[in-house]
Amino acid sequence: MSVVPPSLLCLGLCLSQSIWAQKGNLPPPRITALPGSIVPWKAERYTISKVGSPEPMDKEEQITPRKTNTLSIAEITTDKTGLYHCSYQRGGHWSQFSDPLQLVMMGVFDKPSLSSVAGTAVAPGENVKLQCFSKINHDVFILTKDGDHITQNQSSTPQHRGHQTIFLLNPVSFTQAGTYRCYGAFLDHPYVWSQPSDPLQLQVEGPSMETQVRLSLAALLLLVMVVLPFVMSDEPPPQWTDERR
Repeated sequence: MSVVPPSLLCLGLCLSQSIWAQKGNLPPPRITALPGSIVPWKAERYTISKVGSPEPMDKEEQITPRKTNTLSIAEITTDKTGLYHCSYQRGGHWSQFSDPLQLVMMGVFDKPSLSSVAGTAVAPGENVKLQCFSKINHDVFILTKDGDHITQNQSSTPQHRGHQTIFLLNPVSFTQAGTYRCYGAFLDHPYVWSQPSDPLQLQVEGPSMETQVRLSLAALLLLVMVVLPFVMSDEPPPQWTDERR
C-alpha cells in the first residue's frame, strides 16, 4: 500500500538484476512508488498503466540501461487513484504484469477515531477488537499497520451519531504488535480516504500460548516423575507431618 498526498508522485518499473528469463516466459516486474531503489535491466520497452484501463498511461520505446522508468503524476485527483501495474518487453515478448500498486488520495475527510476494546496491552492468544468510528457516514473503513503493506477493508455499520466497524485480530500474536491507523472511504471512490486516525500502539506481552502449553506439559511430566515411583512400589507416598506435635 502507498498513501500519498496530492503532490508529485512517480510510479516506477523495476526489473530484478538476478533473474535471467527464458524467451517467451519473462518473469513479472515490480511496481513501486518513488522515491525508492529502481534499477531496470536489459528491458527494451515498458508500460505503466492503470488496472482496467485500455491504454497505458506511460510507454517507452527504448530503455537506457540503469535508467529510472517512471510515470510522473503532478497532481493527484480522484480519477488518478486506483490500482496500477507495469510490464516490460524483451526479445519481442511482453512480461506478465507486476503485482498491482494501490494509489490512494488521503486527507479528504476528517479523521476517524481508533480504539482497542481490550486495551492496548494484550497477551498473545487473546481476541483483540479494534474499533474505528467516524461521525461521517463512511461506507467502509480501512485498517493499516505501519511497515505492513496489507490493509484490511471492512463495511461500516450505523452507530449513534456516526458509523463504525470492528476489526478482529483473532488470536493476536507477537507479529501483530505495532502501530495501527484507520481511514474512512466511500464505495463510489474507494481510493479516496479520510485523514488517518491518531495512531494506536498495540503491545503484545507475556508468554505465547505455545509456551504456556509447554510449561503445563513440563509441570505435568514433573508430577508424574514424582508420583510414579510410589505407584509402582508398595511404599506409600511421603506424608507431611506437623512437627509441633
